[in-house]
Amino acid sequence: MDYERLIDEETWAFIRRTAESYPEDAVDLSIQDQRRVYDEMCRDFRQPRPQGVVTQDRFADGVPVRVYSAGDPTRTVVYFHGGGFVVGGLDSHDDVCAEICAQTGYRVVAVDYRLCPEHAHPAQFQDSWTATGWAAQEFGDPLVLAGDSAGGNLAAAVAHHARGRLKSILGQVLIYPGLGGDASKGSYVEHAHAPLLTRDEIVFYEKIRCGGDVPQNDPTFAPLQDTDFSGLPLTLVVTADCDPLRDDSPAYCEKITAAGGQAHWINEPGLVHGYLRARTSVKRAADSFERISVAIEALGQQIWPYD
Repeated sequence: MDYERLIDEETWAFIRRTAESYPEDAVDLSIQDQRRVYDEMCRDFRQPRPQGVVTQDRFADGVPVRVYSAGDPTRTVVYFHGGGFVVGGLDSHDDVCAEICAQTGYRVVAVDYRLCPEHAHPAQFQDSWTATGWAAQEFGDPLVLAGDSAGGNLAAAVAHHARGRLKSILGQVLIYPGLGGDASKGSYVEHAHAPLLTRDEIVFYEKIRCGGDVPQNDPTFAPLQDTDFSGLPLTLVVTADCDPLRDDSPAYCEKITAAGGQAHWINEPGLVHGYLRARTSVKRAADSFERISVAIEALGQQIWPYD
């Protein structure tokens, strides 16, 4: 794959800056060291919260959450952070959540779900589901689910599980999610050695997540394994083109639309996994983040701008 041609210089600068804090061989480090270098990387990219955004750290029926608000919100976004189910937390995506709050005017509830390997699947899903139910009851607002990478997986898993259980979810916005696609074909092969995320790293994190055999026919682990894609909320999925996870997303959208739902896929040319951190230095990433914020706001108002 000719990444020198596909990826522009701004994005290469972001890739190099990321590697300074989070080296390519990070998966060979101990779990604690992986978390340490990931947190250092996130601090390096972290932006100040927009003026007017206030936060409160709370517990959602035992699950730590951070609540962001600005003004008098009428919608709540439940946000699940990325990090391969192994790294990340409330601080790693603090600026992303604060900016979503400021740009949409919605309340944002960031979920600090338990991490692997100390807590294997389904602990992450269980915490995500608990926090979503708490947000619905605590604030009484309609909800939009959102998340990046592993968090996109959790947002979709919650959306699937919520059918018949929770009526307040209006939409889901998934950002370069891993949804459990076939790792032997498509983008998994085409971009097996992509910058910032490789196929081998995906396999590594998957094994850690389940603590043994990979579950089958379990949509709380891999939403693409579900047998029923009807009744899901309005869905936008945004991917990086240079990412082995890319093809999970069009497959997911096709299943939703085939079941009578509304789903739209946006693929961002020249971008790589984790590009949310590049939104202040790479124009392509900034434009994509604006599309993501607009989508969250639109779905919260039951507006579907993709026909």
